[in-house]
Amino acid sequence: MTLQGPRNDIAAQLIDLEAALRQLDLWSDQPPPADAMQSEQPFAMDSMDFEHWLQFIFMPTLYRILETGDALPERCAITPMAEETIGKRSLPTQSLMSALRKLDQLITALD
Repeated sequence: MTLQGPRNDIAAQLIDLEAALRQLDLWSDQPPPADAMQSEQPFAMDSMDFEHWLQFIFMPTLYRILETGDALPERCAITPMAEETIGKRSLPTQSLMSALRKLDQLITALD
């Protein structure tokens, strides 16, 4: 089995994640300030909303890894944080949570 298939699946899932964020109007045209991007806290929770972390840190990092062929993380478990943040808002988050759950599964299954 080559990694190309799973990597393509992850790339497709990132597109679904962007679509889910856009549907919920959680996609931003403006990146957070540069200092917010430098946070060392998990999910940059001290400097930006979780959806901004997904859009401006998580997704670009995964795209870069897929593009360069670098090793993917051994485990991925971002859905619980999404459930604790975005999931507690009064938004229809089913498609977003589904996209994140699938990403968690795809990345972790590569181990």
